[in-house]
Amino acid sequence: MSFYQTLSSETQAQREYLLTSALISRAIDGNITLPEYMAFLTQAYHHVKHTVPLLMTVGGKLPAEKEWLREAVAEYIEEELGHQEWILSDIEACGGDKEAVRQSRPAMHTELMVAYAYDTIVRVNPVGFFGMVFVLEGTSINLASRAADSIQSALHLPAKAFTYLRSHGNLDIGHMQFFETLMNKIDCERDRDDIVHAAKNFFVLYANIFRGIHPAIALAA
Repeated sequence: MSFYQTLSSETQAQREYLLTSALISRAIDGNITLPEYMAFLTQAYHHVKHTVPLLMTVGGKLPAEKEWLREAVAEYIEEELGHQEWILSDIEACGGDKEAVRQSRPAMHTELMVAYAYDTIVRVNPVGFFGMVFVLEGTSINLASRAADSIQSALHLPAKAFTYLRSHGNLDIGHMQFFETLMNKIDCERDRDDIVHAAKNFFVLYANIFRGIHPAIALAA
């Protein structure tokens, strides 16, 4: 079994915790309100804006013998630049105030996930950050495009309100093929253990962002 296959199988329970989040199920079914969709986009903005800084931190922390991995991180950085602005544009297309979102604070669960990402890189092992990549990009492939179609149909929003979901659903297919190849090159047992451990925690942390969004909170946002 390849390491990528091991990573997938060992995180199955945590993946199910994410996929059974009520908001995800309702989004796929088209049973979601505009305030909920905008609340989701707001929290997406607050973690996506850290993607490039996190990747840059990983690149700086990797040792010389992992130069091949640093080169892969540089490719990821180039791909991820500016994606938080796509989200703000989606919010504006939904009738929201993108500048108010830019200045807002993240919800607690979002802040915790971002903090855990930085802590993993700086305190534990920079390679552990690939557990977060596995969670976020794998989820995009499975859910983003389907959710965008259902939400647009239900809320009658313009296509320009779904730049983030649709672009990530398509982009991350290629990313995950690249990611699988990358993970299968990792032969250090400690690195593998840290990636699996981080992925398990990121599935739960990411799920809690969705689980923290419900109608009452969304309307108050």
